Amino acid sequence: MAKLEILEFPDPRLRTVATPIEQAGPKYQQMAADMLETMYDAPGIGLAASQVNIHERLIVVDISEDQDAPLVLLNPTYEVLGEAIDYQEGCLSVPGFYESVTRFDKIHVTAMDASGAPIDMIADDLLAICIQHEIDHLDGKLFVDYLSTLKRTRIRKKLEKSQRDKA
Repeated sequence: MAKLEILEFPDPRLRTVATPIEQAGPKYQQMAADMLETMYDAPGIGLAASQVNIHERLIVVDISEDQDAPLVLLNPTYEVLGEAIDYQEGCLSVPGFYESVTRFDKIHVTAMDASGAPIDMIADDLLAICIQHEIDHLDGKLFVDYLSTLKRTRIRKKLEKSQRDKA
């Protein structure tokens, strides 16, 4: 396994819309393993391939406290089943910032696992929110896009300064 570099806002590559995966297999099993290692190390509870500069429709999620319930979703889609709720979100691509975002508390998810087996599940609460957040990444959207222009600009400027200071 290998840890991958996580792109940070406002990197324009985060705006790339991911392409569908035609066929699951060993390549995506390895990619998912690398993404899980990266996510756990960060630490986070979800990571989209777009965040590690791989623009294919793959996300990994693990909301368990012991990091022992990884979920790998290729070509994930969802249908809203629940109510809109506000939730404090953070993002590995927007480190250090947490803001309230409106998401749905229950969704019906369809996808494939890394070996190509179909996944058809109901997700609720934190799992539903996390999956919606990660699918947004695949569509080139970040949680800061739900914020006011003023808040988004403030976050962008702080992250740009932090990135300059690191360089």
